[in-house]
Amino acid sequence: MNYNPQIHHRRSIRLQGYNYAQIGFYFVTICVQNKECLLGDIKQGLMNLNPASKMVRKIWLQLPQRFANIDLDEFVIMPNHFHGLISISINNEPEKQFSVKLSEVIGAFKSMTTHQYIQGVKQYNWQRFQGKLWQRNYYEHIIRDEFSLNNFRQYIIDNPIKWENDQENPF
Repeated sequence: MNYNPQIHHRRSIRLQGYNYAQIGFYFVTICVQNKECLLGDIKQGLMNLNPASKMVRKIWLQLPQRFANIDLDEFVIMPNHFHGLISISINNEPEKQFSVKLSEVIGAFKSMTTHQYIQGVKQYNWQRFQGKLWQRNYYEHIIRDEFSLNNFRQYIIDNPIKWENDQENPF
């Protein structure tokens, strides 16, 4: 079915008119579909990575090899979501002169992790998911200053400790 604005009322959560290829830091949150806890568990404030979350970590850390003008900062994998900081910068590799949008980075991450997760289900009997691994969208926040960046870094670091009271915690 083609998109019809009279029927489909998807409202973008992106900042209208903002160039998401612009140099700067971005905080992102990506949630597992239906908030299923497929990526490990938390015990005593520590995240216990399972094979699926180790795969997610590996793909996240490989993103700068795929996109020459991004750098990764703090990140955390939670049982049913992921938080990370991405910096988009000037690309200094002449053979790779392009500008990448944040949505392209997140789209590639979601696609690669979904493909690998499906392989894990088939080969290693990982817990199955229904429909899609990740929710359709993702949350992002444009970081405008050092104070905000440091607050998001601390939020990411503290996330496992605060899991019991986290709104993403289904238990």
